[in-house]
Amino acid sequence: MPASADSVEKRPVRSLLAPEIEEQFATLGQPAYRARQVLRWLYEKRAGSFEAMTDLPAVLRTQLADSFAFDELELIRKTGSSDTTQKFLFRLADGNLIESVLIPASPALYGEDSDRRTLCVSTQVGCAYGCKFCASGIDGWKRNLHPGEIVEQLLKAEALSGERVNNIVFMGMGEPLANFDALMRAIGIINAPWGIHLGARHITVSTSGLAPRIRELADQPLQIRLAVSLHGATDAVREQIMPVNRKYPLAVLLEACAYYIQKKKQFLTFEYILIDHLNDTAEQARALAQHARALRAKVNLIPYNTVEGLPWSRPSRERQNAFLALLKRQDVAATIRTEKGHDIDAACGQLRLRTERELASDKPFAQIQEAG
Repeated sequence: MPASADSVEKRPVRSLLAPEIEEQFATLGQPAYRARQVLRWLYEKRAGSFEAMTDLPAVLRTQLADSFAFDELELIRKTGSSDTTQKFLFRLADGNLIESVLIPASPALYGEDSDRRTLCVSTQVGCAYGCKFCASGIDGWKRNLHPGEIVEQLLKAEALSGERVNNIVFMGMGEPLANFDALMRAIGIINAPWGIHLGARHITVSTSGLAPRIRELADQPLQIRLAVSLHGATDAVREQIMPVNRKYPLAVLLEACAYYIQKKKQFLTFEYILIDHLNDTAEQARALAQHARALRAKVNLIPYNTVEGLPWSRPSRERQNAFLALLKRQDVAATIRTEKGHDIDAACGQLRLRTERELASDKPFAQIQEAG
C-alpha cells in the first residue's frame, strides 16, 4: 500500500552508513554502543522493526521509530523453485514494482548442488535508456531506488530462499550508474564489516555504457567488478538497439573501459545478448573479438530472452555456437551463458511488465499472486 504522509518524511534506516547512525545516537544523547546494537539488529539479526530490537530501551525504540523507517518490500509474485533460477517481484512502499532474480550456479562435479548463489539486483523503477530489446524501459523510467531499497532486495532474497547470497550483480531493472550515489552507498553497506560483509570482488556493476560514470567508478577505492552491456560491436549495429550509443559511441566507451582496467588492474566482462540476424553475424564476431583482445576482456554471450511485444528473437543453437567458435578462434575468452530462467520471464522487467498489465486489466490481485 502507498506510504502515509508522515512515513515518507522518515529517513530509511538501511540507507544510512554506520557513522551517520552513530551521529544520530550522539544527538539523542545515547552511548556509542547503542548504535552498534542497532547495526547488529539490522544486518546480523535482520530485524524488520525497531520494536523487535528487544535489548534497546522502550523509550529509545519509540524515538527511533518516530525518526526512521524500514523499507517495506512486499513479495507479490515469485517464479521458479529453490533448485532453479527464482524471480521475485516486490512492491515498494509507494506501490511501484521491482524485480530481483536469484540464480544458482551450475551443479558442481558429480551432481551435488552448488553452494553459490548470485542475486541480480534492481537500482531503478523502470529505465530511461530505452534499449530496444529490454522490457525494463518499455513503460519508461519512474524513479531511482534509494540505498535501503537496494540493500533490502538482498536481505529479502536470502530470507525467502533460505540461502546465502554469495555474489551480487547490479544488472536488474534500471541503469545502475544513472543512480550512482545511491548505488555506491548501497555497495558500501553491502560490503562493510558492520553491514552484510560481502567482499567487493563478489560485487559486479553492469552498465549500458555511461562512459563518464565508468571513469568515476574506476576512481572509487573498492575493487568491485565491471560488466559492460555491449550487445553490438559496431556503432551501426549498437545504435539500432541501444540509444545510449549515440551519446557515448563505442570509441568513447572503450576508452573509458581502458581507464577502468588501468585503475583497477582487473579484467572486465562484455555482456553480449545474441539477437537473431542482428548482432550474431561473423562481422560482429570479428569486431567484438578485436575489442575484447584490446582490453583483455572476457565475453559473456547471452541468448536473447524473448519479450512479448518486441520484434527480436533468439538465434538457433547452431548460430550461437558458430558465433562462439569465431571468438575462440581469435583467442577471446568467451562462454555462452547456461540457460537460466528463459521459462520464467527472467529477462529484466518481464515479470513486472506482465503483472502491471494484469493489474491494469482489473484482474483480481489474488489471482495474479496465484499465477506467479
